[in-house]
Amino acid sequence: MVLSSFFVANALIAECIGVKIFSLEKTLGLNQLNATVFGEHGISFNLTCGVLLWPLEFIMTDIINEYFGPKGVRRVSYIAVSLIAYAFIMFYFAMQLSPADFWTGVNAAKGVPDMTAAFNSIFGQGMWIIFGSLTAFLVSQVVDVTVFHWVKRKTGEKKMWLRATGSTLVSQLVDSFIVLFIAFYIGQGWSMSLVLAICLFNYTYKFMAAIVLTPVMYLVHNFIDNYLGAELAHEMKQAAMKRVNE
Repeated sequence: MVLSSFFVANALIAECIGVKIFSLEKTLGLNQLNATVFGEHGISFNLTCGVLLWPLEFIMTDIINEYFGPKGVRRVSYIAVSLIAYAFIMFYFAMQLSPADFWTGVNAAKGVPDMTAAFNSIFGQGMWIIFGSLTAFLVSQVVDVTVFHWVKRKTGEKKMWLRATGSTLVSQLVDSFIVLFIAFYIGQGWSMSLVLAICLFNYTYKFMAAIVLTPVMYLVHNFIDNYLGAELAHEMKQAAMKRVNE
């Protein structure tokens, strides 16, 4: 319940805050890179705020995978996608409601002259972005589970960092490309070179975040083992491996 709730909440929050693009270099007080990649000029670490949470989401995927197997990951992933879709349907209906006269200009003094336009621009994300994000999420989850258990079959219970971080790094690459390809190459007509350049920078950040978050996975894993007890934790992990082909 706790893992699933955190997983779903994280996914929904990432989708909602993903509409904001931030500069990683400026946030860290650095000069923008402005690199040339795949023939595209001025490329920097301009990322969606959703990347703050997605690496952690894949860590949670590996934790759930460890104790409940692919079936558990698929179940919680379907729940997350269903609730995200439900949330955006509710956002759409909220956008159709007629605003109160006073509300539209209530924050004009704070630099927001039209609250209705602001609300709609934040919650009214393009359908291609939503579709791309949900598709990338589901596909990358399948990839994560597959790589995780392939490594675990090779290494057994040892080298948890390798199966968890390794599966995260592969699935994050798939996730980064699919969402940009669908949302911007198909949906917005961007060039493939621009999609690949931005994908490379997004993935570089996610790669570093996954490495940094590896100790977090060990902390959560040890906490769960202590909570369940060594015997029950071992039984659940063995049962999870048997469910790989379900």
